[in-house]
Amino acid sequence: MNLSGGSERRSDRAPSSPRRRRPVSRRVRSQGMKWDRRGTPSSVSSAFYCVLNAFVRRLRDAVVFIKQCRIITEKSAVDVRQDGLHFELGSMLDVGKWPVFALLPPEQRKVIRQACVFGSAGNEAIYVTINDEVFALGTNCSGCLGVGDLQSTIEPRRIDILCGKKILSLSYGTGPHVAIVTADGEVYSWGHNGYSQLGNGTTNHGLSPAQVSTNLLNKKVTDVACGSHHTIALTSEGEVFAWGYNSSGQVGSGSTANQPTPRRVSSCLQNKVVISIACGQLCSMAILDNGEAYSWGYNCNGQLGLGNNGNQQTPCRIAALQGINVVQIACGYAHTLALTDEGLIYAWGANSYGQLGTGNKSNQAWPILINMDKERMVEVAACHMSHTSAARTQGGQVFMWGQCRGQVVVIPHLTHFTSTDDVFACFATPAVTWHLLTVDGDDHLTVAQSLKKEFDSPEISDLKFLVDGKCIHVHKALLRIRCEHFRELLNERDGDSIEIQQFSFLVYRAFLEYLYTDTINLPPEDAIGLLDLATFYREARLKRLCQETIKRGICEENAVTLLSAAVKYEARDLEDFCFKFCMNHLTAVTQTQAFADMDHDLLKTFISKASSYGAFKN
Repeated sequence: MNLSGGSERRSDRAPSSPRRRRPVSRRVRSQGMKWDRRGTPSSVSSAFYCVLNAFVRRLRDAVVFIKQCRIITEKSAVDVRQDGLHFELGSMLDVGKWPVFALLPPEQRKVIRQACVFGSAGNEAIYVTINDEVFALGTNCSGCLGVGDLQSTIEPRRIDILCGKKILSLSYGTGPHVAIVTADGEVYSWGHNGYSQLGNGTTNHGLSPAQVSTNLLNKKVTDVACGSHHTIALTSEGEVFAWGYNSSGQVGSGSTANQPTPRRVSSCLQNKVVISIACGQLCSMAILDNGEAYSWGYNCNGQLGLGNNGNQQTPCRIAALQGINVVQIACGYAHTLALTDEGLIYAWGANSYGQLGTGNKSNQAWPILINMDKERMVEVAACHMSHTSAARTQGGQVFMWGQCRGQVVVIPHLTHFTSTDDVFACFATPAVTWHLLTVDGDDHLTVAQSLKKEFDSPEISDLKFLVDGKCIHVHKALLRIRCEHFRELLNERDGDSIEIQQFSFLVYRAFLEYLYTDTINLPPEDAIGLLDLATFYREARLKRLCQETIKRGICEENAVTLLSAAVKYEARDLEDFCFKFCMNHLTAVTQTQAFADMDHDLLKTFISKASSYGAFKN
């Protein structure tokens, strides 16, 4: 729908200077052609020469671009290692097997870097994107999504307080409650708090993440684990703190009184260095730096591995593992798996679903070696919400046993999966994650993500734009390839800086960032300026993206303003959208100041179109 009545072109665009000719290589001259004094073969038309010249320039730019991408990618990989973020940004975290993510469109799923699925039916999830934004979706029982209310949602909702925090560890309880550890060593918790499992000294549910500060404020926490209604945390100094429900001594305080705030688990761990922690429903586990394993809490199924069924209110060393170096422990609902440095698996505890993998369903109060008769094991997996067990070999084979979709599997069964996570997505009840899903890491970035990382980085840039007194650092080769305007501009001038006066810093920076990322990083209210730039530079795709961004910010107050901008910049799709919005909210729109200030010609056209639309019918 055209409200402009005609085409309006910008006349302030500077004419381009004649392009300088580049010498033709000697190799081409040696082909036996006749050449005129300008260096142009007489048998070749000037049009063909221009095409050939343009191709050579693009080829040269592509070579420079590839070299810069290579440098950027290698540098970014080093940066990732130095930051301690060990993940493969180039890979997509496969969350498609988890039903809670089924409604997410592919473009949202492909940017997920970390994810956790929890809840009594696997119907709640929290995930982190490659931009370190945190989102949640699901039924939101007890406020466990951390979005500030109790409303369930099938659309992801952003958890603002956690964005940019770089989550290192995440665990959840049965309530559920959720606890996370950030890269700064801080602990945040939210959700169910009937037993003080949030560690804030109260029993009030937490609807939003809040930092757990008591006794942890000056500590750098590295890991967190949750049981049904209790939480334990591990510090960088090898200390363990615990809080919450303590009916069976799972907090390790020496009593059965609930613990409202973090309290250090001392007793026989007092002068020892703990390197790993885990929780079952009502028990807790720890591994020391010397490979010893300790357990405490509920023990009626033998899940502590102490050879008896008595609860323990303080940590006890698992004597049956004397001389065995344990490197990982995973806890199921009431059973435990331990992986040794030799790649062997020991299991103990409840076994009514065959979750110990012993070939029978008898409980075991002592650790028993699982007869895998396979290659070395490198990972064991279990979750305190289920009776399922899984393990992965050094060669990548994945085994599962225990309760598998209602079936009792008493010995490890080889699957076609490549990850233990898939076992819990497809066969566990409920289908929840046993740990925080994270993209596997080999410290590489894709070219696209490397370029995004290097935008406005002065280290290896070769050009800077000066806008409103501020610098934006870029790479000439990329600009030539991505934008016709820059291809002409940079071929006509040398130098390492360009001053821009006709656009604001915010708009021009967003434009340059778009060339690196192919996305717009501007709120809808600022995107009109970028639409102006896109029209001026004749960037068709950018213009389409601007229109989509602007649409998201339309309201009754600004609808006429956006309509006027759409007409001015010949944004037909946005023009139609704004006009239809005005028709659907005609009374409110016509009472706004923007409508009163509307250009006379545009108002006349608007009324005519509205009449044709049937807006004034009785």
